[in-house]
Amino acid sequence: MMATIFTALQGVQERIADACLRNHRESSGVVLLAVSKTFPSSDIRALYLTGQRNFGENYVQELIEKHAALSDCKALVWHFIGPLQSNKTRSVAELADWVHSIDRLKVVERLSAQRPEHLPDLNVCIQINVSGEVSKSGISPDECLELASKICQLPRIKLRGLMCIPEASRDAVHLASQFKILRNLQSQLMSHDITLDVLSMGMSSDLEIAISEGSTLVRIGTALFGSRTTKPSDTPPN
Repeated sequence: MMATIFTALQGVQERIADACLRNHRESSGVVLLAVSKTFPSSDIRALYLTGQRNFGENYVQELIEKHAALSDCKALVWHFIGPLQSNKTRSVAELADWVHSIDRLKVVERLSAQRPEHLPDLNVCIQINVSGEVSKSGISPDECLELASKICQLPRIKLRGLMCIPEASRDAVHLASQFKILRNLQSQLMSHDITLDVLSMGMSSDLEIAISEGSTLVRIGTALFGSRTTKPSDTPPN
């Protein structure tokens, strides 16, 4: 198991490094988020022991169980990346270090109110529906400035960036155009004095394109852990 996971991790790291080199970027500027949803805690521990620190979960119950099972992994950073219902925010507020899927003010207000005071501010990203698909979570680009401005006023919350899940496509130009929406939104928000340092975009099949469009965090599941037996309906494989 360790040898297999280490080989997979090296392969993904090499892809990130190559993409950064082609785009005249430092590879240290792209964070690798290992998407561990549906995989057992033992797989996360094996990857953690190779030096990987950032892990992403889509389901609240899985986050609760894995957080408990891996409580001895003190440097592990938990990212919640799935759709979040307002009645399930408490556990995420208490356990996660990041939430990438903010698309409603009510949800982030509850996270703010429920974030324990002894913990650092909860890092959040606004999810943008860059494809316009009704099946996708996220707000429209036109709604981003208003939501971002309100989030910045909340205590115990730190707005860090934007996240997107593009329409699945083999067309590199089409994918790049969707990622470009996020980069342009980042510039727009910065012109309103809202500084964001994270663009959460790019998965196993398109990380190179995302990096070429400015991604600072890629969410990788299949290329690290292999194919899943179950997949959430709202997202393509990471």
